[in-house]
Amino acid sequence: MKENRMIDMEKYINEKSSATMEELCAHFNVSMNTVRRDVAQLLKRGTVEKVYGGVCARRNDSALTPYEIRRIDNEEAKVAIGRRAAELVRDGDIIFIDSGTTTLRMIDYLRDRQELNVITNNLEAIIHALPYPNINIIALPGQLRRKTNSFTGDDAVRSLKRYNIRLAFMAATGASMNGVTNSSPMEYEIKNVAMQSCERSILLVGSNKFGVTGLMSYAKLGDFDTVVTDQEPPEEYVQLLQRENTELLIAKN
Repeated sequence: MKENRMIDMEKYINEKSSATMEELCAHFNVSMNTVRRDVAQLLKRGTVEKVYGGVCARRNDSALTPYEIRRIDNEEAKVAIGRRAAELVRDGDIIFIDSGTTTLRMIDYLRDRQELNVITNNLEAIIHALPYPNINIIALPGQLRRKTNSFTGDDAVRSLKRYNIRLAFMAATGASMNGVTNSSPMEYEIKNVAMQSCERSILLVGSNKFGVTGLMSYAKLGDFDTVVTDQEPPEEYVQLLQRENTELLIAKN
């Protein structure tokens, strides 16, 4: 019973990014002493961190490869995926471009779209779009995280909720049978809101990321309307996407 509760508590904290001690008492219907003991065990395991008045998901920044290294890794595949994803965008669209080095590659292939609105927390996407007057950039507010070159925080989440998004182009650290993951708890809520607010969600993921698991799952593969990758994934993933009626697009170099 206790072990199951601690597993559920760890999952709850990761999904919420943070939680107060009182919130944990109410959610799990246990006493403050019980919550303190459970949290003490989670702290020993290193899965959560103590903050004032509560706990938060462990910030795994040390495991997150710096942005400049990720940007040049697997370059040809990322360009091909970005180019293929850009083909889904129409004139006059309202789209969200997630923080990521693969989603960034879309920008150069959107230069011919007319009256295009791009909502993003991706600093590099904002900079790349500057030469293209046809792209109206709506930048989300927030604190700049240098590990991901993205703006995060409550202001970014609140701002994103105001917009009607037709297409959300999403990035990921990994895509496994258990879910699509990212390594930044600070971006978790933004990804969730983007998925909930869009008419159609598109995952941009390199074939090398299938079977890889990151810190937090923000969606299931079957939650996406379309998956764009550079090579056909392993058969079990192809079958999963077929069962979920998720379109699979293979980008050609």
